[in-house]
Amino acid sequence: MTQTITALFDKPAEAEAAKLKLVAAGIPQASVKLVHGAQSAGRTTGSYDYKRDEGGFWGSLKDFFMPEEDRYAYSEGLSRGGTLLTATVESAHLETAYDILEQNGSVDLDQRETAWRKEGWSGYTAGTGTTTTGTAAGAASLQASGTAAGEKGYIPVVEERINVGKRVAESGRVRVRSYVVETPVQEQVTLRDETVHVDRRAVDRPVTAADEALFQSKTIEATETREQAVVSKDARVVEEIGIRKDAAQRTETVTDKVRRTEVEVEDERGNVSRTGTTDATTGRKPV
Repeated sequence: MTQTITALFDKPAEAEAAKLKLVAAGIPQASVKLVHGAQSAGRTTGSYDYKRDEGGFWGSLKDFFMPEEDRYAYSEGLSRGGTLLTATVESAHLETAYDILEQNGSVDLDQRETAWRKEGWSGYTAGTGTTTTGTAAGAASLQASGTAAGEKGYIPVVEERINVGKRVAESGRVRVRSYVVETPVQEQVTLRDETVHVDRRAVDRPVTAADEALFQSKTIEATETREQAVVSKDARVVEEIGIRKDAAQRTETVTDKVRRTEVEVEDERGNVSRTGTTDATTGRKPV
């Protein structure tokens, strides 16, 4: 859901800076508009003529849906050299947008109106010639404004419509990573050792012909051996771990409120009809 917010700035540079920050915060540039006021703010207090609207400020605000009293106040601010910023903002960016406007010097409209009235500005009530708003009084205001025979006066009936869109938001994250872990292992292996021993034994026998060769030099030797453990390793893939995503659809009910203006018409005979209701006498919806 979107909402239109407005802010008045004394300096055009402040409004331009606020617009750039709104766009940087994710608000589309086409949704942010600036209405520049008078180039000179040195006019006489209370001299702005809303009926003639020589500066065109009243006409520049005709496309914005806002209360009449706000339109008079913004027109007064524009005539004094201010700059009006309007932005159509999604609900998710609403608080951020308000913070940006406040941080960049947006005017407190209530305080500014109070100051203008002290200077002599009569405001909305004196500018329109009416002192009340509402149902039956709305019809009376047409006559008070001087609608002559043959002329037409209209009160617009405005209603809001809800637009529901979709956006993608992160709801969680899964990460799979691999790393190396060393684990001590033990294995039993049987090893064979060979040891050479020198044996001596006492002998007492006569020398034979075969023993004559014993008087020659002779050497005998034996080599000791021992087995050693030899370790080798081979790597094998024993498991695979991956990630996958499943998509599912769900239906969500969005609840909000929309506004609509109702118009009540009362003639001199006391007949009353309202928009959005059925006429009790004709059974038809009044136009």
